[in-house]
Amino acid sequence: MGKPKKTASKTYRVVISDTALLNIDEITGYIAFIKREPLNAIKVGDATMETIERIGQNPLAFRECDELPTKSKVYRRAVCHSWLIIYKITGLEIKILSVVHGSRRPLVIKKLRQV
Repeated sequence: MGKPKKTASKTYRVVISDTALLNIDEITGYIAFIKREPLNAIKVGDATMETIERIGQNPLAFRECDELPTKSKVYRRAVCHSWLIIYKITGLEIKILSVVHGSRRPLVIKKLRQV
């Protein structure tokens, strides 16, 4: 009757797609140069990368992406400020597909299935 043994957690490999990197660059660029809030752009960029790191540690902690339903629930989304980080779990790999604003139409998100 001792302490329960800890099981080894899975180690996931996180791959950020070119589309997602471009999305992050566009978001931070817009905040920094168009809205003229460079410090806020840094905060948003850092928060996005921290959320991606959390996804890598426990991808099943985030909810299924409603716009991309599957039986195996491989498409998921994490919320970071006003943006949705859409990702796909395949085996021990997590692919970050895109970072889109939460107000975007579902059609934009549905197109990610082809990525």
